[in-house]
Amino acid sequence: MTNDQQTDDKPCCGDPMRRSLLQIGAAAAAAAVLPGKARADNDDPRRMERPQVGDFLVYAGGDQEGALIIEGAMHVGDEPVLAWAVDPTRKVQRDGSRLNQVVLLRLDPSTLDEETKPHAAAGFLAYSAVCTHMQCPVSGWIPEKQVLHCPCHQSEYDPKQDAKVVGGPAPRPLAALPLKMVDGKLQVAEQFIGKVGMSRQTM
Repeated sequence: MTNDQQTDDKPCCGDPMRRSLLQIGAAAAAAAVLPGKARADNDDPRRMERPQVGDFLVYAGGDQEGALIIEGAMHVGDEPVLAWAVDPTRKVQRDGSRLNQVVLLRLDPSTLDEETKPHAAAGFLAYSAVCTHMQCPVSGWIPEKQVLHCPCHQSEYDPKQDAKVVGGPAPRPLAALPLKMVDGKLQVAEQFIGKVGMSRQTM
């Protein structure tokens, strides 16, 4: 068991913004009572794995939940979305751990610093959606500042600077998930760079 897996069930906070993740978890729990293929998919160990090289990305919620995220689906300046990686062979979403969720956005490539550019694909950037402070979901976006925002304790991250902390109590950047574009489809190019979630010492 990895350190990330050990901290997976650690409550982050009582903030209502967690509801989307809790609903996803409830749906997964409900699926566990279904017979046949649904139960087999729910028990698939791939669901617990962190995003793997070659995985596609799909929407984690909303009207397009489960739909593949392609190049034309988001434009520069659109608000970020939450996403899961999906095994391209078995079509299994890696949604068995909230630490697997990523926040995806698209920015003007010319605005990215030199450390961030290698992780981007056509301006798309993906970071862990788990705050490094108390593991709340980083679900907010402040357009005038162009920063990702955690609504629990107001941590802010600059996606143009490899998710560097620019406000609040977060101790370190969000883990980056490098991307590549293959035939107009976003794919994971490397596994997470950096630790996902909070440090064990801060629990």
